[in-house]
Amino acid sequence: MDLKELLEGVTYEIVQGKPDVEVNMIHFDSRKVGKGDLFVAQRGANVDGHAYIEKAVSSGVTVVVCEAIPENLAEGVVYVKTRNSSDALGLMASNFYGNPSRKMKLVGVTGTNGKTTTATLLYELVRLLGKKAGLLSTVCNYIGDEKVHATHTTPDALVINKLMRRMVDAGCEYCFMEVSSHAIDQRRISGLDFDGAIFSNITHDHLDYHKTFKAYIEAKKAFFDRLGKDAFALTNLDDKNGMVMLQNTVAHKYTYSCKRMADFNCKTLERHLDGTLLMLDGCEVWTKFVGDFNAYNLLAVYASATLLGFGKEELLPVMSLLVPVSGRFETILSNEGVMAIVDYAHTPDALENVLSTIEGLKKEGMVITVVGAGGDRDRTKRPEMAEVACRLSDRVILTSDNPRSEEPAAIIEDMRAGVPEEARDRVLAITDRKEAIRTALMLAKKGDIVLVAGKGHEDYQEVKGVKHHFDDKEVIKEIFKL
Repeated sequence: MDLKELLEGVTYEIVQGKPDVEVNMIHFDSRKVGKGDLFVAQRGANVDGHAYIEKAVSSGVTVVVCEAIPENLAEGVVYVKTRNSSDALGLMASNFYGNPSRKMKLVGVTGTNGKTTTATLLYELVRLLGKKAGLLSTVCNYIGDEKVHATHTTPDALVINKLMRRMVDAGCEYCFMEVSSHAIDQRRISGLDFDGAIFSNITHDHLDYHKTFKAYIEAKKAFFDRLGKDAFALTNLDDKNGMVMLQNTVAHKYTYSCKRMADFNCKTLERHLDGTLLMLDGCEVWTKFVGDFNAYNLLAVYASATLLGFGKEELLPVMSLLVPVSGRFETILSNEGVMAIVDYAHTPDALENVLSTIEGLKKEGMVITVVGAGGDRDRTKRPEMAEVACRLSDRVILTSDNPRSEEPAAIIEDMRAGVPEEARDRVLAITDRKEAIRTALMLAKKGDIVLVAGKGHEDYQEVKGVKHHFDDKEVIKEIFKL
């Protein structure tokens, strides 16, 4: 593509060299560049791409986009100085792939919990209504029916636009995507044309990256601040920061609530271990989902679909056909009558939601919780996770999650700090996750519920930079001999 076309919409200060040049491909990784490519030097959290400009030039790039033009300029290379390279990358990626987000109805979902479920159910809902759609999510990406492996909650700008281009070419009319706070802060979604944004909730998470809760809230809010005037902004009125998201947006503002009057309302009528009866938009709807937190997810899905133009008469019957997302409150029953629940809950709030749901549904027996915390992530939530588990469980087993570069025993010690004095005799620490799950299931009797929290859909455990195959559901079924 011609550089001038590529820079359409990009705010730049200086163009050093002749801009009449063709660009083969865009890269922000100097190891991937080749002859005739464009290299974007980004300032990341750990690495500054400006240090690799010379290496990229030696590999044959003809254009460098950066925030600071180097002192030594290579002959025949065009240097473009911009205030924010990451912003520029998003806009150029969109231009390079023909702005695919403008050719579909694109809806983004942000929040601490519920992003995957909400985005995935919207994708499933419109497909049940006979439309072609794409999905970008933590669990998996989809281009229509085609499954594409996901590595991040929100991919980088190049991958996003490449996937969206494929969606458009495949005839997709809709795209639903999770939008993480990291992606917003790092401008991975710059250049995308959103038709709608959904805010689920915000609780304690990612403070290893954002440092303060205020910065975390502001990152989420920035997504809404940048919406266009024709988009919709839908927020959870029952979250204390829900209305903060709408403060500066020019988009059409809407609210949803399960507790008070809002633009979209829902009420839980009956709770069962195999589903929930909801009063949704004035009609009774049986759903295959468990937990009040899922009532919020389903309400957000219904509200968004309505705002996309679907009618109540076509939506309500299809809501009953939706099924839970992999690793989200997934139940496995043993031949002896022990129920195991696998859930992705990896924040204090998510864990409390799941355990409160279990407490409200169980008729008798104990609740045994197996829980860990990820390494190289927000350490401040570790004791909170343990405190929640102890408060809402009869027995707790602290174990490994994805320790990454940290020692599992050290993570468990951080969690122990949240164990109340009176609960210590009910808490075990077993570093090996498989053994922790086995112990919990061996302790359980008929009528007991074992919650295995933290990993959900994940089929690996990351230790010292290496991913080993590990699937909570597989382990449980093996122990249950199912």
